[in-house]
Amino acid sequence: MKIRTIDWKRNSLVIIDQTLLPERLKYLSLSSLEEVIEAIKNMRIRGAPALAGIAAFGLYLGIRDSKAKNYSEFKKELKRCAHLIGSSRPTAVNLFWGLNRLLDKAQSNKEKSIQRIKEILLEEAKSILEEDRYICRKMAKIGARIIKDNDRILTVCNTGILATVDYGTALGLIYEAKKQGKKIKVFACETRPLLQGARLTTWELMQNKIDVTLICDNTAGYLMQKKMIDKVLVGADRIALNGDTANKIGTYSLAVLANYHKIPFYVVAPLSSFDPSIKDGKSIIIEERSPYEVTHLFFKRPIAPKSAKVLNFAFDVTPNRLITGFITEKGIIEAPFEINIKRFLK
Repeated sequence: MKIRTIDWKRNSLVIIDQTLLPERLKYLSLSSLEEVIEAIKNMRIRGAPALAGIAAFGLYLGIRDSKAKNYSEFKKELKRCAHLIGSSRPTAVNLFWGLNRLLDKAQSNKEKSIQRIKEILLEEAKSILEEDRYICRKMAKIGARIIKDNDRILTVCNTGILATVDYGTALGLIYEAKKQGKKIKVFACETRPLLQGARLTTWELMQNKIDVTLICDNTAGYLMQKKMIDKVLVGADRIALNGDTANKIGTYSLAVLANYHKIPFYVVAPLSSFDPSIKDGKSIIIEERSPYEVTHLFFKRPIAPKSAKVLNFAFDVTPNRLITGFITEKGIIEAPFEINIKRFLK
């Protein structure tokens, strides 16, 4: 399946509207900062690496028509747009990484004309997309060696083509292993409440002719108990310097279960998902989303009383002691994470 989650065409940002999958594959053309922020907030696009790309293009779109007469005025506009984008989803560090790439690029070219700086920012945003394509394939080749023939792999949320530009993090390993001729069976957790596993991962793997079975989130432990899982592969939205990892809510539960059943638990993420400013998981901001996502079946009909109290955390934090290793574009990071992560980030 040759699709790109994010692309730049005819001076607009083109994305797949993931809220419509699996029923419809529809592309949206975004031409303003407001449209980008709406797409991020409403999860028309999601996935940590993909958010880096859309954040960068969103920042460019926000200043594309700037009338600033000097760099000082232009910088204020840049920071305002970056703040608006950064407020849309606070947990995924890749989003801020993408924004900072453009802010730093603007600063290093501040002596140039405003028009030239705009052109440079667009070039940098395009570079982020191409780098993501390269990095995902590099991680896949490095990580595929942990996958054995006939492995049964459990995953959560969506870590594939739809979470990146066009290949994937954790699912990228599976695609590469298939290319190598290995037979793989995937169990995809549905991933409540927005069902990214059911709607996106299952659809994507089926399109790529990967043997996939959809399960309810609370089925995972039983499969492990029945010795039906060989490995767990997940993505990450933010990784602290000690290896504590924020990922889609439910990841922590899978890590605890995998640890109890002595099943390897790997996090697959680019180095841009590591946040060297955060010592451990206690400092990671966890996004809390609308109760409506929980009380209604994918926004269509109510499944809970109107007055029900709801906690809807989008992410949880998995302690480093439950993680077997981190698969990155520079290699596999193993324990002790406090030492080795710093070495990989140099």
